[in-house]
Amino acid sequence: MVRLTLIARVADGLPLAEGLDSDKEHDLDMYKSQAKTLFKKMSQSGPQASRMSVDTGAFAFHYLIEGGVCYLTLADKGYPKKLAYQYLEDLQKEFARLYSQQVDTAARPYAFIKFDTYIQRTKKQYADSRTQRNIDKLNDDLTEVHSIMTKNIQDVLGQGERLDRMQQMSATLTTESKQYADRAKDLYRQALIRKYVPVAAVAAIIILVLWLRYVFYT
Repeated sequence: MVRLTLIARVADGLPLAEGLDSDKEHDLDMYKSQAKTLFKKMSQSGPQASRMSVDTGAFAFHYLIEGGVCYLTLADKGYPKKLAYQYLEDLQKEFARLYSQQVDTAARPYAFIKFDTYIQRTKKQYADSRTQRNIDKLNDDLTEVHSIMTKNIQDVLGQGERLDRMQQMSATLTTESKQYADRAKDLYRQALIRKYVPVAAVAAIIILVLWLRYVFYT
């Protein structure tokens, strides 16, 4: 069955709407974090495909992208992929009908959280793959899923994590370079002080002695 549903803007990964599983048997926080990492990766390097399935433990993410919006769901690994994409297509059509003109201007997370009502209602229709309605959908050829790529979560997120590490290393190197430059300037100033202060002191003493001689002997 469907466990988690998230809708986000591809350009920046901004979450637009969400549908959570009411069954508390599974802790979904880790998977929700993975989903947000997927969105972040898409915003940074672009999606690898407009439709993809990603295995993660006992579950699988399925997503489709349409109109700059990513519709993603987490389902049991044994849940039919075809039904998962039918479910996402239903969400996509209704979301686009209601909000397609507002997606680009949305400025805050979950700007369309009211869409959760439709998500929950639609999810119930797809909850049991053995119902006659869903059996008919499985026999329907409207959605072709055989060619949809399936990857492992570690393969997908690993690339994003390496990118994040490279960005962090670059930021660290920039910071350290600036610190090194500042330290070099300080050392240079200290070297100048050590070099010229004694000379200046000696010169000052000589000038003082000459002035005193002038004062007392003239």
